Amino acid sequence: MTLRMWRFDRRKSPSTRLGFSFCYHERMAAAVPTVKIDSDRVRVTEWRFAPGAATGWHRHEYDYVVVPMTTGPLASAGPGGAVSTSQLVTGEPYSRPAGVEHDVRNPNPTEFVFLEIELK
Repeated sequence: MTLRMWRFDRRKSPSTRLGFSFCYHERMAAAVPTVKIDSDRVRVTEWRFAPGAATGWHRHEYDYVVVPMTTGPLASAGPGGAVSTSQLVTGEPYSRPAGVEHDVRNPNPTEFVFLEIELK
C-alpha cells in the first residue's frame, strides 16, 4: 500500500479559509475507478477511495450524478485552491453540470465508495 500524505501550502491559495489549501505529496495513492457501464448514452464508474486517497485534478466532460455507497465526508479542492467538505449519505444522490473542475479526497479513516453516472 502506498503511503498517503497531505501537506498544506500557503502559496497555492492565499484566499482559502485559514490561508491554506491542500496539495498532494508526490507519493499519494489515487482513488481507484472501475467502469461498470460505458454505452453511447451513459458511463457508470465505481470510485473506491482508501483513507487519504484522491482522484487527482480533473474536469468533468459530461453532466453527472453521484450516488454515495458510503456515508461520511469528502473533501474537494476547486479552482484557485478553495477546499470544501461535503457530508454524503449512502443512497442520497446529487448532480453537477459538465465543466466542474476539482480534486476529491477521502478524509475518512475508512474506505469511501461512490458511483458516478455520466450523462453523455
